Amino acid sequence: MNKKLKIGVLSFQGSVEEHIKILNSFDDIEPIEVKTLKSLNESDGIILPGGESTTISKLLKIFNLEEPLKKRIENGMPVWGTCAGLILLAKNIEKESPHLGVMDIFVKRNAYGTQINSFVINSNIDEISKEKIPLVFIRAPWIERIEKDVKKLLKIDNHIVAARQKNMLATSFHPELTKNNEFHKYFINMVKESKGNINANILEVLEI
Repeated sequence: MNKKLKIGVLSFQGSVEEHIKILNSFDDIEPIEVKTLKSLNESDGIILPGGESTTISKLLKIFNLEEPLKKRIENGMPVWGTCAGLILLAKNIEKESPHLGVMDIFVKRNAYGTQINSFVINSNIDEISKEKIPLVFIRAPWIERIEKDVKKLLKIDNHIVAARQKNMLATSFHPELTKNNEFHKYFINMVKESKGNINANILEVLEI
């Protein structure tokens, strides 16, 4: 029997249950609530959910998880930041110091305004799905600029709202608040590819 992939969801604050519910719908995935170093170390990949980026960042420091999480990401662990999670990943944030500071993007937080300016649109994202998928924006940031190693996945009204850099995925919107699981499938495949590369490297070292 194949061992399930363990995908963590940083569980201090934000849309944690929504991500876990979708992950539970995949037979080969075991979701983990990440609140401790042990649960972080058990995770093959991690989702940084929407919520309030400053609060999540403070809690990462309080629970001594900021540096271990940053090192895991820098060492190649797949990570997906949605909304607040995108802000946590960014190396540059308008009028704010970076938090984890691992992704080469410049972000404007609350770019779409307050809660009452929330909206939903349907859009094609070629790398994610052949069909249009719903995108939920709630007090969302957008990406002002990217460096050359960052791949733009989606641009709306001349603003980047989804991007990938190697093992890091970032979205301004909340796929977990819809019934569509295409983004979760995409991230799961990122984790599977990473796991496959790690296993291949081990075999190479052992000369098997």
